[in-house]
Amino acid sequence: MTTSQAESPASASPDESRNRRLPWSPLLALCTAAFMGILTEALPAGVLPEMARDLSVSESAAGQSLTIYALATGVAAIPLSVTTAAWRRKRLLLLAVVTFAVANIVTAVSASYPLTMAFRLLAGVAAAAVWAELVGYARRLAPPHLQGRAIAITMAGIPLALSLGIPVGTFLGGLFGWRLTFGLVALISVLLLAWIGVSVPDAPGQKAGQREPILAALKLPGVVAVLFVVAAYVLAHNVLYTYIATFLDEYEMGARRDLVLLVFGIASMVSIFVTGAVVDRKLRQLTVGSTVLFIVASVMLALLAESDAVVYTAMVLWGLGWGGVATLLQTAVTDAGGDRGQALLVTTWNSFMAGGGAVGGLLLDGMGPRSFPWSVLLLLAPVLVVVVAARRHGFPAKRPGTD
Repeated sequence: MTTSQAESPASASPDESRNRRLPWSPLLALCTAAFMGILTEALPAGVLPEMARDLSVSESAAGQSLTIYALATGVAAIPLSVTTAAWRRKRLLLLAVVTFAVANIVTAVSASYPLTMAFRLLAGVAAAAVWAELVGYARRLAPPHLQGRAIAITMAGIPLALSLGIPVGTFLGGLFGWRLTFGLVALISVLLLAWIGVSVPDAPGQKAGQREPILAALKLPGVVAVLFVVAAYVLAHNVLYTYIATFLDEYEMGARRDLVLLVFGIASMVSIFVTGAVVDRKLRQLTVGSTVLFIVASVMLALLAESDAVVYTAMVLWGLGWGGVATLLQTAVTDAGGDRGQALLVTTWNSFMAGGGAVGGLLLDGMGPRSFPWSVLLLLAPVLVVVVAARRHGFPAKRPGTD
């Protein structure tokens, strides 16, 4: 695999690599950037009625603040990667976090729906830059035999935001109002700027002669297989997760949705820690296992959701399957396609994440909430086939460049 200067870790002898340890401060700063990207995106879901009322729009219209963010991230990923290829990497990361801060400040004070949506779009573009940089930074900061663990630490910000950040933000919004909550998120962004400035090292961009077309990465062995898994897995997850409240209402568990989601979030955190510990040695096995766990959870929800105990058990299995997926797929696509593969993953991930709401809405209108687990099964069956079949490229038993 051909890698650019910007994405390759500094060369070191095997003995030097073994003696190197993970640099925790910059990795945790990157983890916080991932946390901020998800928190900025998903926080409106927890305060949607209040946002809609203050912006004088329907809840459906306010909900598009999530959609426009995800679409902007997906659409911007490849053009932004090309446009900023020559930039120094730290400059790009800092600019993205500044954009998060400004967008959240505007959201906190704006009474204009169009203005709010415009800055949500800008925040989505900034998120595309963040997602494109995190894995490359994590790989550069770690020796080869610990790169998967470094990616896992960085990506832990995603389940942390979903399992802790969103519930806490929703709680604070209920106590102090949604505008103050967005203001606090902006303040965290400012503090993150200082942290990145102090602890995260800079890295050069790519010279003109080093750049290769991003879409050419589709010809590299394993890239298409990984992107298919990304598309189907993310779509399956978001169809069910976006409408989980509706699904729980169908089985008279709506009043316990906070507990159900807490169980899911805790299981996701366990998954991310387990994944981080062994991803460098067990990427293929973990990906197969995560898919199987989600399939089993979907079967349980499809056939036995009348039982509360079954629902909670299914949420544990789903969380264990989902929590490490970002790390697994980010690692797999970067192994196969380098930074170009990473840009393709960001586009694929966010496009199908946005599509989950649309597909779920069609299923809800056409077949009702009980159809959601069946749609997950329909999507995950080919995922399992592709992961198992991609034993040479995409999801090999041994990651390239590791001993």
